Amino acid sequence: MKQLIAKFVDEVWYKDHFIGTWLMPLSFIFRDIAKFRRWLYKKGFKSVEKMPVPVIIVGNITLGGTGKTPLVIYLVEQLKAAGFNPAVISRGYGGQSATWPVLVNADSDVALIGDEPLLIAQQAGCPVAVGPVRADSARLLLENASIDVIISDDGLQHYALYRDIEIVVIDGVRRFGNNFCLPSGPLREPQERIQEVDFVICNGGEAEENEILMQLEGDYAVNMQTQEHKPLAEFRGMLCHAIAGIGNPQRFFDLLAKQGVVCQAHPFPDHYAYTEKDILFNAAEAIFMTEKDAVKCRSFASTLHWYVPVQATVESSFMEKLITLLSTK
Repeated sequence: MKQLIAKFVDEVWYKDHFIGTWLMPLSFIFRDIAKFRRWLYKKGFKSVEKMPVPVIIVGNITLGGTGKTPLVIYLVEQLKAAGFNPAVISRGYGGQSATWPVLVNADSDVALIGDEPLLIAQQAGCPVAVGPVRADSARLLLENASIDVIISDDGLQHYALYRDIEIVVIDGVRRFGNNFCLPSGPLREPQERIQEVDFVICNGGEAEENEILMQLEGDYAVNMQTQEHKPLAEFRGMLCHAIAGIGNPQRFFDLLAKQGVVCQAHPFPDHYAYTEKDILFNAAEAIFMTEKDAVKCRSFASTLHWYVPVQATVESSFMEKLITLLSTK
């Protein structure tokens, strides 16, 4: 059912389905509520908590994934190389922990803390905390680690936490869909909101004026049972399947196709909770998934299952500008 709903929503938001037009009155209401809510924070009617270290928000204005998590991992790596001690906070979407906030490590239970925080902890090797109240997560990190900058994975609309730098990531292919706010379109806030942020990162496609291009690249796969690394080119001509439960699954399928790997594609909703039957296919010689999916499937994956790590590459001038701005905070 979730897959059918996700497919229907994609049709409405990104392919100019007439139902989107019918829902426009509700979108106008949503837009006005979003603008009024932000006004309340800006004017001091709702409180905003400032941390003793700079906070960088990596968010988006559309519902669903745009590639924020790979960028967060990239930022952690680059800031470490520049001498900073970064940490990450996240909502922990889908996590079932009985208490919040929670510190995350590479061995945390994905069912308790969510897929993206676990992936960040495993890949970035920095302190990570999750919880619905981001200021609480930030304080927990400050109490337990020596850090000098906090990166928030998502949270652009979480205005209760003061932000020193805002980065918006957009899907360079799907962009803003039909340009309507929820529910008739994918926008969480009006599109003009991005004019107020410090950096706009365009994930794939072609960057427009004042946007910084980011590409996600991956050319090898890792076996989920044996940890064998194999170039994707070696899978050409094999009977392959691919699953992806990310904001835009087609991005993953296109990555495989770019490497010459032809797969039967199986898209799933973002943050999908997989079962063993979801990832088994008759006569498959190889089954690929994203690294984000892999953290949820390790316990029942077979030697047929491979995940494909991706790395973010961003225009070189971006980090120079970010560090310069960060030094003024």
